[in-house]
Amino acid sequence: MVAWRFHSGRLCLDLMAEPPSDAGRLAEWLHAAGLVPAGTPLDRVDGRWAERFAELARDIDQLVREDLAGHGRYAASRLDHLNALAAPPPPAPRAVRGEEGGLVRALAGPPDCAALLAAVARDAVDLLTDPVTRTRLRQCQGEGCRRVYLDTSRGRRRRWCSSEECGNRERVARHRARTHGQL
Repeated sequence: MVAWRFHSGRLCLDLMAEPPSDAGRLAEWLHAAGLVPAGTPLDRVDGRWAERFAELARDIDQLVREDLAGHGRYAASRLDHLNALAAPPPPAPRAVRGEEGGLVRALAGPPDCAALLAAVARDAVDLLTDPVTRTRLRQCQGEGCRRVYLDTSRGRRRRWCSSEECGNRERVARHRARTHGQL
């Protein structure tokens, strides 16, 4: 199993970067992203759920990339679909006693596809309608990386979605080029 990466700074950008390909991967992603508390059974997740999340990821991808391009034209069909997915109420959380006596988060009822989609779609709507946050959107400069992330660094000079992965690859490549050039 490959671990999910959550370096984008927003739930919607993380879905856009790594849309789950099947029901099993979607269930893993829902837990890893924190949309569903650990230990919550996801028996109803199926291929149709995965298709719906993949479609939402495509909507977000197109709308965010149009925003990054700065031309202000948004695909009406993608925007309409995003807004429709954001309309239902997201999952209702509640506090319950955990096994060790402390409070833990649980869902008020079984996870519902439309409610989980709504949580991610609302995050995308919040992102796309917040002019300050949108100015922090960046495309990773790592070779071959298509991730988009929020640059929350102090000087707004972050170049990679992940310093550990894309940044490290670039540093290794620069080192090799310097070393190779000295031979």
